[in-house]
Amino acid sequence: MTKGSRNLPEGAVTLATGLVLWLFTGDVDTPVVTLTKAGVVLMCVGGVLLATGLYQRARSRAQGRPTDPG
Repeated sequence: MTKGSRNLPEGAVTLATGLVLWLFTGDVDTPVVTLTKAGVVLMCVGGVLLATGLYQRARSRAQGRPTDPG
């Protein structure tokens, strides 16, 4: 699995996890960090991973390297 192909699903899962935390944990009280803020951070990290994966995949295709079929 190439780096770009690995970053895409990892970013999607991280983004989805952050979205779930942001949407559904507004009433949950935790002692140190609010879960909604953690969800926003995870969405940002997931978005960066997705963008990086898309960039790496486009770059490898432009250079003529084969991408992972899976």
